[in-house]
Amino acid sequence: MNSKELRKLVIYEIFPRNHTEEGTLKAIIPDLRRIKSLGVDYIWLMPIYPIGKKGRKGNLGSPYSIRDYRSINPELGTFEDFETFVKEAHRLGLKVMIDIVYNHTSNDSILLKEHPEWFYKEDGKISRKVKDWSDVSDLDYSNKELWSYQIETLKFWAKYVDGFRCDVAPLVPIEFWKKAKKEVNKVNPNLLWLAETVHPSFVRWLRERGFIAHSDVEMHQVFDITYDYDGRERLESYLKGKSPLSSYIDYLYIQDTLYPENYVKLRFLENHDLPRAAKIFSDELRLKNWTAFMFMLKGAMLIYTGQEYRLTKQPNLFEKDPIPWDEGDKRFLEFIKKLIKIKKLTSWDKQRVYLAKEGIAIIEGEEAVGIFNLEGKIGEIELDIKGKDLLSGKTIKSKKGKFELEFEPLIIKPQK
Repeated sequence: MNSKELRKLVIYEIFPRNHTEEGTLKAIIPDLRRIKSLGVDYIWLMPIYPIGKKGRKGNLGSPYSIRDYRSINPELGTFEDFETFVKEAHRLGLKVMIDIVYNHTSNDSILLKEHPEWFYKEDGKISRKVKDWSDVSDLDYSNKELWSYQIETLKFWAKYVDGFRCDVAPLVPIEFWKKAKKEVNKVNPNLLWLAETVHPSFVRWLRERGFIAHSDVEMHQVFDITYDYDGRERLESYLKGKSPLSSYIDYLYIQDTLYPENYVKLRFLENHDLPRAAKIFSDELRLKNWTAFMFMLKGAMLIYTGQEYRLTKQPNLFEKDPIPWDEGDKRFLEFIKKLIKIKKLTSWDKQRVYLAKEGIAIIEGEEAVGIFNLEGKIGEIELDIKGKDLLSGKTIKSKKGKFELEFEPLIIKPQK
């Protein structure tokens, strides 16, 4: 798949434990048809493996504290349930991506018992690079036997799924990922590789302590898509009032010149590690503008389960905390569906992003122009445009080169 097509992808993240009251893979299957109706391409399942107990956080533990890479968490069901889930998703035209967590295992993992020599040590004791991650033990990739085991595991899963989302991928040597991809391609050459790259400040923090931490630029040597946490760091600074919106918008230009020409970023407003977008942007119109803006930026788009219903509660990573579907906003759901359709049907591969004035972002694409009132401003901007708004269906036009701002996001297909 070429980069232009990858930039149209929409990935839907599922937290299996909390997607339903039952919390099983089998219980998600009836919802696959609804998920497909959104227009998404991939389902990303957060880790589906058994969870460690030693040093566990909360009652049920983080799914990222993995006891065994080669089996299914019995709380989620059986391996046959997993196969059924994948087959049903494929039948509906959905692809399935699973989480690969190779920086660390749980503190009581099978690998830790069988191969303690494969783990990172401090003063002779098995440890971790990030002390706050107290429920995990870090792996040491200086041991090539570990490479073989991890690659064989990837080849096993590659027979069933369509993609890997690789957790904190920059903390694992790039040489390992290069070899892994080469080997996995023999089993499934069509696999999509998504790297959870990290905030630049985290890269720097790790490097200052002498650890491996690859930049997003390096990760593009292997991965089809990388996270947009480098942009997110700028966005968070703006949201905290520490920097102007322009610092984030300007960084989008830097991405365009920093990365390979065919780079693909995963754009998102939320995921399982972040607060809900509807919590960050409590004003509905501001949320709609930011959501539409993020959708139309060059790159693939992520939706975290429940985001499409404007839910505000972030599911607890360590407890049973089912998503309150009954609290969902169905009008926002329809809005998300429209955005997905527009993303698919219009080309945004070549685009110019700028601020018409502070708070008003413009995306000039190949086939449409987006006007996003990110701060709820009133007044007018200099913009000569006439066309149909793809979101509302109404005709929009400037007067004498001036455009009166609206509070709703606009995605205009120009007409002569």
